[in-house]
Amino acid sequence: MSSVTAAFLIITAFLTALLSGIFGMAGGLVLMGALAFVLPVSAAFVTHGLLQLVANGWRAVLHRQHIAWPILWNYALASAVAAGVVLAIAFMPSKPVLFLLLGLVPMLVWLPKSWLQLDASKTSHALVSGFLVTALNLSAGVAGPLLDIFFVRTALNRHQIVATKAATQVFSHFAKIIVYGAPLLAVGGSGVPPWWVFALAIPASMIGTTAGGWVLDRLSDANFKRWTAWIVTAIGLFYLWKAWDLWF
Repeated sequence: MSSVTAAFLIITAFLTALLSGIFGMAGGLVLMGALAFVLPVSAAFVTHGLLQLVANGWRAVLHRQHIAWPILWNYALASAVAAGVVLAIAFMPSKPVLFLLLGLVPMLVWLPKSWLQLDASKTSHALVSGFLVTALNLSAGVAGPLLDIFFVRTALNRHQIVATKAATQVFSHFAKIIVYGAPLLAVGGSGVPPWWVFALAIPASMIGTTAGGWVLDRLSDANFKRWTAWIVTAIGLFYLWKAWDLWF
């Protein structure tokens, strides 16, 4: 791996963790696309899973007093089932399909709230969330906007939303590492960045997550939700253009 690519990955890890620390999901969306630009698809999934596992795990630790634990345990159970299903199917998207999915996922933020009566604080809804979000995470690399649909009707405040979503995504990203990492290990880990890139990118993502928390404290709940929708939509439109460009 060239020094330029390594530097790009480390800086991107910091910036996307900062973004996720503020909005809870936009950073993972940006990171997955950035990795897909410079790495093979399977290596991008594994690298994204490792970096986001740390970023989300650290964010969950920082805001652990705000985690809604019943939601987390129900999500984790269904997440494990989804990982088993995807592993059995052995699905692997091509790069154009990956960018298409990355572009479509953010559009979920614009689904009218009246269409879906979902609330992650309900046991059945948390289970459905764990299965669907993990399955989408293993197909498109990210699933933040889908996860958000299960939280918009909860009574949770912005700190509880960010903390609980971060904790749930620890399970989704761990599933990604298992599902895509096992085949890569079988062929010698081809395409995955060297260990020293992770050694630098992981603390960079932790610093970004901490800095994002400082910004989150200064946002109102209204601005938090409005800015999230517009940011992920802009990112999604860029990915749709990229998918079009790769196909044609």
